[in-house]
Amino acid sequence: MWRFFLIFLPLFSFAKVIKVGKNETFKSIKAAIASAKSGDTIMVYKGIYKEGNINLTKPIALIGVGMPVLDGENKYEILSFRANKILVQGFKIINSGQDVVKNLGAIRLYDSQFSTIQNNIFENNYFGIFIQRGYKCLIKNNKIITKRGISQESVGDGIHAWVSDEIWIFNNYLEGNKDGIYLERTTNTFVANNYSKNNLRYGLHFMFADDNVYRNNTFDGNNAGVAVMYSRNIEMSENRFINNWGDGTYGLLLKDISFSKIKNNRFENNTTGILLDGATKIDFYKNHFANNGWALKINANCMENRLTNNNFDNNIFDVSTNGTMVLNDFKKNYWDKYDGYDLDKDGIGDVPFHPLSVYSVLSENYPSVMLLFKSFLIDLLDKTEKVVPSLTPESFVDEKPLMKPVVF
Repeated sequence: MWRFFLIFLPLFSFAKVIKVGKNETFKSIKAAIASAKSGDTIMVYKGIYKEGNINLTKPIALIGVGMPVLDGENKYEILSFRANKILVQGFKIINSGQDVVKNLGAIRLYDSQFSTIQNNIFENNYFGIFIQRGYKCLIKNNKIITKRGISQESVGDGIHAWVSDEIWIFNNYLEGNKDGIYLERTTNTFVANNYSKNNLRYGLHFMFADDNVYRNNTFDGNNAGVAVMYSRNIEMSENRFINNWGDGTYGLLLKDISFSKIKNNRFENNTTGILLDGATKIDFYKNHFANNGWALKINANCMENRLTNNNFDNNIFDVSTNGTMVLNDFKKNYWDKYDGYDLDKDGIGDVPFHPLSVYSVLSENYPSVMLLFKSFLIDLLDKTEKVVPSLTPESFVDEKPLMKPVVF
């Protein structure tokens, strides 16, 4: 369905190829654009081009040969898309200007439709790619890195989409940005196979962004993992949330999100795997939680969530909550801390499992209790609580715990 990104040029039977380079007729990209007609291809050969802000005001293909450099000299928005059906590929785009009001960056799409940005390298820009009111645009195979950010305020996002629809973001590498990918009021978007690492805030951050799919991405070592806020009908599947460590840090934050599916993901080596706050009617299934501080923190304002066929392995706490009312359903999960038995050999424990330990409850209310981690006193409290529950809700239970991990 996305072949139209690359086939619009042949629609123009009169299209021609214009060459830009040291040994070509055109030495300037701007001059070549001024000469071009809709549907033309501009081939830009290896070199360093410092031409300020380059406006693309007609449907053309701008293709780099030998990775030419577009240098914004820390002053300009480098490429501005002001038309539909624009293709930019094969450039190294560096040193954009910085302006917190204008949100300057390497490439900005102004109401552009059916445009493609692929196979480029972005370095030392404020924003990498900024899309405003875009429609059916493809962002693919780009490397977006910056080291100019010493704080979240000093750098923009790698890929930023605002009030857009059907944006496809594939196979990009993002590092050192404020947010690797940020989506606001952006719908029907597909984000897949991206690697978002060591960004100053979130690897992925979206707000008021309904009906989106996020699949097979890796979010590694970001300051606060991934934040999903004020959205509904979201699918997050086959992603990896790893190495997000720090005070108040998590792999995934679900804030006021509903009617969504979280499936086949891996949450490994995070302070908190998932933090749920105001999350309702979400299905969690076939997720793997391993080596986290807390696998799940479920606030008391979360309800009607279903957790089925998930694996919990070697987490300090599998589940924590800040309330006593439990309105979520745990069923057929694997818990490495379960020490029950299976006499009928059906793969399901004969004794229910209470994943909320008394130590987890105490540490939620009294953080200093963490000093007693793995002490004899805590072990004694947990064992006593299992026999005579007093601090943990009896309804916080998996009635059918699995004896073996789920394979997926």
